[in-house]
Amino acid sequence: MKYSLVSARQKGRNRFELSFLQVLISPVVAAVLASSLAGCSKPPPPPQALSLYFVSDTRGRLVPCGCFSGQYGGLTRLKTVLDRVDPATSVMVDVGDAIRGVEDYNLMEYRYMLEAYAAMRFDALNLGQREAQLSAEQLRSLAQQSPVTLISANLLDSQTGTPVCAPWKMIQRGSFKIALVGVMDPRVPAENLGRGLALEKIEITLGKLLPELKRKADFVVLIAFTDEATLSRLAQDFYELDIILGGKVSQPAQALEKQNRSLVLYTGNEGRALGILRTRLDARGKLTGVDHEIRLLEDRIPEDDSIRVLAERYRNEVRSAKLSVDDPANLQENMVPGVKTVAAYVGTPACVGCHTGAAKVWQDSGHASAMETLISRKADADPNCIPCHTVGFGSPSGYRREMAGHRLADVGCESCHGPGSLHVEQRQNHQSVTFKFRPLGAGDCQQCHHGEFSRPFDWGHFWPQIQHGNETSNATASARSGGKL
Repeated sequence: MKYSLVSARQKGRNRFELSFLQVLISPVVAAVLASSLAGCSKPPPPPQALSLYFVSDTRGRLVPCGCFSGQYGGLTRLKTVLDRVDPATSVMVDVGDAIRGVEDYNLMEYRYMLEAYAAMRFDALNLGQREAQLSAEQLRSLAQQSPVTLISANLLDSQTGTPVCAPWKMIQRGSFKIALVGVMDPRVPAENLGRGLALEKIEITLGKLLPELKRKADFVVLIAFTDEATLSRLAQDFYELDIILGGKVSQPAQALEKQNRSLVLYTGNEGRALGILRTRLDARGKLTGVDHEIRLLEDRIPEDDSIRVLAERYRNEVRSAKLSVDDPANLQENMVPGVKTVAAYVGTPACVGCHTGAAKVWQDSGHASAMETLISRKADADPNCIPCHTVGFGSPSGYRREMAGHRLADVGCESCHGPGSLHVEQRQNHQSVTFKFRPLGAGDCQQCHHGEFSRPFDWGHFWPQIQHGNETSNATASARSGGKL
């Protein structure tokens, strides 16, 4: 009986304690459950906008050359377009061949281009085959001084086998890490590579880099200066590549391609087209909502004044600089050893006395005022421009910058027909004329009249405007009178 009473009391106490604990714990449990349920119903963060802007094959075009109206391109116009872009949601890169050449004045111009790219907030500049014509020492120096990161994973120092500049660059956009990897087509003859350089196959380079980068980055962008077929093959071979941007192509892409797991887009057109790839990144770093555009940098786009100032600074510097092309000894180096020059440049005045009809056609053409075009743009000392506005620039007897437009200036007779000293000498000395000028054709005109340096060239349209020919009677009469007509 006693046992039953104690047991009943204990049971009552247990029920009381259980009830008390339930009252105490219930709010905590409810809160936890509510929090858990709320977490389950919380929507994922919205996709993050991301746009990639890229150019290729700019070839030193800080500004359009200005020879004709209606010219496209120039970093002046690119800056105007990119100023409207939000850098927090954008990636900007150059695919390669930004430099014009390997001469000292090309390097001078390239340094101003690097300033322009920095002003446009470019993330990286990939090296192309024009840059690969510089020496390893020059590229290392440029990479150290450049305000924008120069990248190339498969352009190597031939002695150490290590990249001459950064192989890749990691950038942050929002919560995502993006790896930018640069490569170039290795199919370059060894003699066209700069001193101390070697190229590794792209597949070998990527095979070594991508496993590491895939662990570090949320997604990988390959910047590849190579052709369309190679871009497609790389997409098939490497699933780690999320985006491939190309540039060594015959024309900009007509459509955005999906190859394996990669989006492939490319542009070129000598820096006159801007490639744009717009997408969004979801919480897992996957690309969604993709579209693209190839935007032409047409003449209706205003030119940015700050980039114009850089071009003016370059032209002022190159005007006062002592360049390799100014030294006659350097010009002699281009001549074939043991081969004597048959004739030298003498200038248009030596021709007009005999060829009066041709002289009249020339004087009425734009060729006769070609140097004035450069002077008006302060480009008359720029070796990039001078060859097509003077007679024989770059040859031992041709125009020199020190002549300052006073001799062998403008596009003269010898610009097309070649050096005429022997022809003039034989005529004036009443000798038998053994020297003959070679026949001319459209190809001669297109040495200067091509691309942005001309209207679309058509021989049948332009030749009639400057058509001229033999003037035997005038030439003979002039010879008989000692050239005094």
